[in-house]
Amino acid sequence: MAGLFESTGGGNAAIALDEVEASILRSLEVQMLELIGPGPGGNGGDPLAALFAEGPTEAPADPALARLFPDAYGDPTELDDPEARAASGEFRRYTELDLRARKREDALLVVRTLDGLGDGGVLKLTAPDCLRWLGALNDLRLTLGVRLEVTEEDEQGLYDLPDSDERKPLVMAYLWLGALQESLLEAIAD
Repeated sequence: MAGLFESTGGGNAAIALDEVEASILRSLEVQMLELIGPGPGGNGGDPLAALFAEGPTEAPADPALARLFPDAYGDPTELDDPEARAASGEFRRYTELDLRARKREDALLVVRTLDGLGDGGVLKLTAPDCLRWLGALNDLRLTLGVRLEVTEEDEQGLYDLPDSDERKPLVMAYLWLGALQESLLEAIAD
């Protein structure tokens, strides 16, 4: 393996990660957890209260969070229709907490899996974990894409950034995450 996912059959996958790669990926996922934020509090761990907890009705102000938790009915800043804006807020109120929890759980799975790897080695994922890893990698890539203001038109130009560009480390991570994502998709499909 050359640092990309390979199929191990049955929707399972494996990847060889050295200590640096595992550390970078873990660090990015920890930052993702910080960005997503803690779960809803105030219910004292009451599962029934958590079931009926309501989320926000407005889109997040942070563009990266707005990309991770998009409006169901388009961009609210461009909505002139009060009914569409209200419907979007209502949808968000009942779905965002679950979506945040799932993204948090996926990121935590990646962190815990990497912690189990130690100082590097071959990481083996089951089919269900592959899907969760795919979601976590996608969230990281979307977030970096927003932070870097990447568009489809200029994505090819990212490969040509000079080493002196301060965005270079994030761009390298963005491109690496894309390669990991693509190889994991191919491994799952085999």
